[in-house]
Amino acid sequence: MAIEFTKYHGLGNDFILIDNRSSSQPVITPEQAVQLCDRHFGIGADGVIFALPGKNGTDYTMRIFNSDGSEPEMCGNGIRCLAAFLAELESESRQSNQYRIHTLAGVITPELMTDGQVKVDMGIPRLLAGEIPTSLCPADQKVINQPLEVAGKTWDVTCVSMGNPHCITFVEDVVAIPLDNIGSQFEYHPVFPQRTNTEFIQVIRPDYLKMRVWERGAGITLACGTGACASLVAGVLTGRCDRTATIELPGGCLQITWSEVDQRIYMTGPAKQVFQGKYGI
Repeated sequence: MAIEFTKYHGLGNDFILIDNRSSSQPVITPEQAVQLCDRHFGIGADGVIFALPGKNGTDYTMRIFNSDGSEPEMCGNGIRCLAAFLAELESESRQSNQYRIHTLAGVITPELMTDGQVKVDMGIPRLLAGEIPTSLCPADQKVINQPLEVAGKTWDVTCVSMGNPHCITFVEDVVAIPLDNIGSQFEYHPVFPQRTNTEFIQVIRPDYLKMRVWERGAGITLACGTGACASLVAGVLTGRCDRTATIELPGGCLQITWSEVDQRIYMTGPAKQVFQGKYGI
Protein backbone atom coordinates (compact mmCIF):
# COMPACT_ATOMS: atom_id res chain seq x y z
CA MET A 1 0.00 0.00 0.00
CA ALA A 2 1.01 3.64 -0.42
CA ILE A 3 1.07 5.93 2.61
CA GLU A 4 0.35 9.62 2.07
CA PHE A 5 2.48 11.81 4.30
CA THR A 6 3.62 15.36 4.95
CA LYS A 7 7.13 16.15 6.19
CA TYR A 8 7.57 18.88 8.82
CA HIS A 9 10.41 20.06 10.98
CA GLY A 10 10.69 22.06 14.19
CA LEU A 11 14.17 23.62 14.27
CA GLY A 12 15.55 20.73 12.25
CA ASN A 13 13.92 18.05 14.41
CA ASP A 14 12.05 16.44 11.50
CA PHE A 15 8.95 14.27 11.36
CA ILE A 16 6.76 12.36 8.95
CA LEU A 17 3.11 13.32 9.64
CA ILE A 18 0.34 10.87 8.74
CA ASP A 19 -3.41 11.61 8.65
CA ASN A 20 -4.67 8.76 10.82
CA ARG A 21 -8.05 10.27 11.72
CA SER A 22 -10.00 7.35 10.26
CA SER A 23 -8.54 4.85 12.74
CA SER A 24 -7.74 4.76 16.47
CA GLN A 25 -4.54 2.77 15.80
CA PRO A 26 -1.49 3.81 13.76
CA VAL A 27 -1.78 2.67 10.14
CA ILE A 28 1.83 1.44 10.08
CA THR A 29 3.90 -0.65 12.48
CA PRO A 30 6.95 0.48 14.45
CA GLU A 31 9.08 -1.62 12.10
CA GLN A 32 7.64 0.20 9.09
CA ALA A 33 8.27 3.52 10.86
CA VAL A 34 11.96 2.60 11.10
CA GLN A 35 11.92 2.03 7.33
CA LEU A 36 10.29 5.42 6.66
CA CYS A 37 12.73 7.25 8.94
CA ASP A 38 15.83 5.81 7.27
CA ARG A 39 17.68 8.72 5.68
CA HIS A 40 19.20 6.60 2.91
CA PHE A 41 16.52 4.05 2.07
CA GLY A 42 13.38 5.87 3.25
CA ILE A 43 11.98 9.37 3.58
CA GLY A 44 14.27 10.35 6.44
CA ALA A 45 13.08 11.66 9.82
CA ASP A 46 13.57 11.58 13.57
CA GLY A 47 10.12 10.06 13.97
CA VAL A 48 6.66 9.34 12.52
CA ILE A 49 3.69 11.18 14.03
CA PHE A 50 0.09 10.02 13.67
CA ALA A 51 -2.94 12.33 13.92
CA LEU A 52 -5.62 10.05 15.42
CA PRO A 53 -9.18 10.73 16.66
CA GLY A 54 -9.46 12.44 20.04
CA LYS A 55 -10.09 10.68 23.33
CA ASN A 56 -12.02 11.77 26.43
CA GLY A 57 -13.19 15.04 24.92
CA THR A 58 -9.92 16.04 23.25
CA ASP A 59 -9.76 17.21 19.64
CA TYR A 60 -7.14 14.70 18.50
CA THR A 61 -4.75 12.03 19.74
CA MET A 62 -1.01 12.07 19.03
CA ARG A 63 1.06 8.91 18.71
CA ILE A 64 4.70 8.89 17.67
CA PHE A 65 7.22 6.22 16.73
CA ASN A 66 10.88 7.19 17.01
CA SER A 67 13.38 6.41 14.27
CA ASP A 68 14.36 3.25 16.20
CA GLY A 69 10.73 2.09 16.42
CA SER A 70 10.27 2.90 20.11
CA GLU A 71 7.30 4.99 21.25
CA PRO A 72 7.91 8.05 23.45
CA GLU A 73 5.23 9.59 25.64
CA MET A 74 5.38 12.95 23.88
CA CYS A 75 7.52 15.21 21.71
CA GLY A 76 7.63 18.98 22.06
CA ASN A 77 8.85 19.84 18.55
CA GLY A 78 6.61 17.11 17.19
CA ILE A 79 3.43 18.47 18.73
CA ARG A 80 4.10 21.88 17.20
CA CYS A 81 4.43 20.17 13.82
CA LEU A 82 1.26 18.21 14.51
CA ALA A 83 -0.66 21.42 15.27
CA ALA A 84 0.47 22.96 11.96
CA PHE A 85 -0.43 19.71 10.15
CA LEU A 86 -3.90 19.63 11.71
CA ALA A 87 -4.52 23.23 10.69
CA GLU A 88 -3.58 22.29 7.12
CA LEU A 89 -5.86 19.23 7.18
CA GLU A 90 -8.80 21.23 8.50
CA SER A 91 -8.15 24.16 6.16
CA GLU A 92 -11.32 26.23 5.75
CA SER A 93 -13.27 24.20 8.35
CA ARG A 94 -10.91 25.17 11.18
CA GLN A 95 -12.84 26.78 14.04
CA SER A 96 -10.00 27.58 16.43
CA ASN A 97 -6.26 28.24 16.53
CA GLN A 98 -5.95 25.98 19.58
CA TYR A 99 -6.14 22.20 19.94
CA ARG A 100 -6.49 19.89 22.92
CA ILE A 101 -4.40 16.85 22.06
CA HIS A 102 -4.36 13.56 23.95
CA THR A 103 -0.84 12.12 24.38
CA LEU A 104 0.72 9.41 26.50
CA ALA A 105 2.02 12.27 28.68
CA GLY A 106 -1.46 13.73 29.21
CA VAL A 107 -3.44 16.45 27.44
CA ILE A 108 -1.23 19.01 25.67
CA THR A 109 -2.59 22.27 24.23
CA PRO A 110 -0.79 23.88 21.25
CA GLU A 111 -1.91 27.23 19.83
CA LEU A 112 -1.09 28.61 16.38
CA MET A 113 0.05 32.23 16.71
CA THR A 114 -0.51 34.98 14.14
CA ASP A 115 3.23 35.24 13.44
CA GLY A 116 3.43 31.59 12.36
CA GLN A 117 4.93 30.33 15.61
CA VAL A 118 3.25 27.66 17.73
CA LYS A 119 2.86 28.16 21.48
CA VAL A 120 2.37 25.03 23.54
CA ASP A 121 1.13 24.62 27.10
CA MET A 122 3.42 21.76 28.09
CA GLY A 123 1.90 21.24 31.53
CA ILE A 124 3.51 21.07 34.96
CA PRO A 125 6.98 19.49 35.16
CA ARG A 126 7.34 16.42 37.37
CA LEU A 127 10.31 16.62 39.68
CA LEU A 128 10.29 13.61 41.98
CA ALA A 129 12.60 10.68 41.26
CA GLY A 130 9.70 8.23 41.15
CA GLU A 131 7.93 10.35 38.53
CA ILE A 132 10.89 10.62 36.14
CA PRO A 133 11.70 7.68 36.85
CA THR A 134 15.22 7.26 38.19
CA SER A 135 16.91 5.49 41.09
CA LEU A 136 19.39 8.35 41.61
CA CYS A 137 17.34 9.45 44.66
CA PRO A 138 14.55 8.03 46.81
CA ALA A 139 11.26 8.09 44.89
CA ASP A 140 9.82 11.02 46.90
CA GLN A 141 12.83 13.32 46.47
CA LYS A 142 13.88 15.77 43.76
CA VAL A 143 16.96 14.90 41.72
CA ILE A 144 19.07 18.07 41.80
CA ASN A 145 22.84 18.15 41.29
CA GLN A 146 23.25 14.43 41.85
CA PRO A 147 26.53 12.71 40.86
CA LEU A 148 26.32 10.21 38.00
CA GLU A 149 29.23 8.16 36.69
CA VAL A 150 29.28 7.99 32.89
CA ALA A 151 32.23 7.28 30.59
CA GLY A 152 34.75 7.37 33.44
CA LYS A 153 33.63 10.82 34.61
CA THR A 154 31.37 12.12 37.38
CA TRP A 155 28.63 14.41 36.08
CA ASP A 156 26.33 16.51 38.27
CA VAL A 157 22.84 15.90 36.88
CA THR A 158 19.38 17.23 37.52
CA CYS A 159 16.41 15.18 36.34
CA VAL A 160 12.99 16.38 35.19
CA SER A 161 10.01 14.71 33.56
CA MET A 162 7.93 16.54 30.98
CA GLY A 163 5.86 13.39 30.64
CA ASN A 164 9.09 11.80 29.38
CA PRO A 165 12.40 11.47 31.26
CA HIS A 166 15.23 14.02 31.00
CA CYS A 167 18.71 14.08 32.52
CA ILE A 168 20.29 17.56 32.41
CA THR A 169 23.91 18.45 33.08
CA PHE A 170 25.51 21.90 32.91
CA VAL A 171 28.85 22.25 31.16
CA GLU A 172 31.35 24.98 30.29
CA ASP A 173 31.25 24.34 26.55
CA VAL A 174 28.54 22.28 24.82
CA VAL A 175 30.52 22.11 21.59
CA ALA A 176 33.31 20.19 23.34
CA ILE A 177 30.98 17.41 24.54
CA PRO A 178 31.62 14.12 22.61
CA LEU A 179 27.89 13.53 22.31
CA ASP A 180 28.13 10.75 19.75
CA ASN A 181 30.35 8.76 22.14
CA ILE A 182 28.59 9.28 25.46
CA GLY A 183 24.96 9.96 24.58
CA SER A 184 23.90 6.32 24.49
CA GLN A 185 25.72 5.66 27.77
CA PHE A 186 23.45 8.19 29.47
CA GLU A 187 20.35 6.90 27.67
CA TYR A 188 20.88 3.29 28.75
CA HIS A 189 22.35 3.96 32.20
CA PRO A 190 20.81 1.52 34.71
CA VAL A 191 19.61 4.36 36.98
CA PHE A 192 17.01 5.16 34.27
CA PRO A 193 14.69 2.15 34.00
CA GLN A 194 12.81 3.66 31.04
CA ARG A 195 16.01 5.10 29.49
CA THR A 196 16.39 8.87 29.28
CA ASN A 197 16.83 11.90 27.08
CA THR A 198 20.03 13.79 27.95
CA GLU A 199 20.65 17.54 27.65
CA PHE A 200 24.01 19.29 27.93
CA ILE A 201 23.55 22.97 28.79
CA GLN A 202 25.89 25.95 28.64
CA VAL A 203 24.64 29.07 30.43
CA ILE A 204 25.43 32.15 28.33
CA ARG A 205 23.24 34.45 30.46
CA PRO A 206 20.45 33.76 32.94
CA ASP A 207 18.00 34.39 30.08
CA TYR A 208 19.96 32.56 27.35
CA LEU A 209 21.09 28.92 27.33
CA LYS A 210 22.84 26.80 24.69
CA MET A 211 21.82 23.16 24.48
CA ARG A 212 22.83 19.93 22.77
CA VAL A 213 20.70 16.85 23.12
CA TRP A 214 20.78 13.09 22.85
CA GLU A 215 17.19 11.91 22.42
CA ARG A 216 16.00 8.58 23.69
CA GLY A 217 15.25 6.44 20.66
CA ALA A 218 16.61 8.93 18.10
CA GLY A 219 20.17 9.82 19.15
CA ILE A 220 21.62 13.23 18.28
CA THR A 221 18.94 15.60 16.99
CA LEU A 222 19.00 19.28 16.06
CA ALA A 223 16.34 20.17 18.63
CA CYS A 224 14.19 18.73 21.42
CA GLY A 225 11.20 20.68 22.73
CA THR A 226 10.58 18.71 25.91
CA GLY A 227 14.35 18.78 26.50
CA ALA A 228 14.43 22.57 26.25
CA CYS A 229 11.56 22.78 28.74
CA ALA A 230 13.23 20.36 31.15
CA SER A 231 16.52 22.23 30.85
CA LEU A 232 14.96 25.55 31.81
CA VAL A 233 13.39 23.87 34.84
CA ALA A 234 16.77 22.38 35.80
CA GLY A 235 18.38 25.81 35.40
CA VAL A 236 15.84 27.39 37.73
CA LEU A 237 16.12 24.58 40.28
CA THR A 238 19.91 24.97 40.40
CA GLY A 239 19.83 28.78 40.44
CA ARG A 240 21.44 29.16 37.04
CA CYS A 241 18.73 30.83 34.95
CA ASP A 242 15.56 32.90 34.90
CA ARG A 243 12.06 31.46 34.61
CA THR A 244 11.88 32.77 31.05
CA ALA A 245 14.77 32.17 28.68
CA THR A 246 15.79 31.58 25.09
CA ILE A 247 17.15 28.09 24.52
CA GLU A 248 19.54 27.92 21.57
CA LEU A 249 19.69 24.49 19.94
CA PRO A 250 21.71 23.45 16.89
CA GLY A 251 18.57 23.93 14.74
CA GLY A 252 17.50 27.30 16.17
CA CYS A 253 15.92 28.89 19.23
CA LEU A 254 12.91 28.16 21.43
CA GLN A 255 11.33 30.52 23.95
CA ILE A 256 10.54 28.77 27.22
CA THR A 257 8.67 30.11 30.29
CA TRP A 258 8.03 28.38 33.61
CA SER A 259 5.10 30.36 34.97
CA GLU A 260 5.19 31.37 38.62
CA VAL A 261 1.40 31.77 38.52
CA ASP A 262 0.27 28.30 37.45
CA GLN A 263 3.64 26.43 37.46
CA ARG A 264 3.06 25.34 33.86
CA ILE A 265 5.69 25.35 31.13
CA TYR A 266 5.04 27.30 27.93
CA MET A 267 7.11 26.66 24.80
CA THR A 268 7.02 28.82 21.66
CA GLY A 269 8.75 27.94 18.40
CA PRO A 270 8.33 27.27 14.67
CA ALA A 271 6.88 24.36 12.71
CA LYS A 272 7.67 24.26 8.99
CA GLN A 273 6.24 22.08 6.24
CA VAL A 274 8.96 20.60 4.02
CA PHE A 275 7.13 18.49 1.43
CA GLN A 276 4.27 16.07 0.77
CA GLY A 277 4.33 12.69 -0.91
CA LYS A 278 3.42 9.01 -0.98
CA TYR A 279 5.55 6.13 0.22
CA GLY A 280 5.04 2.49 -0.72
CA ILE A 281 5.02 0.08 2.23
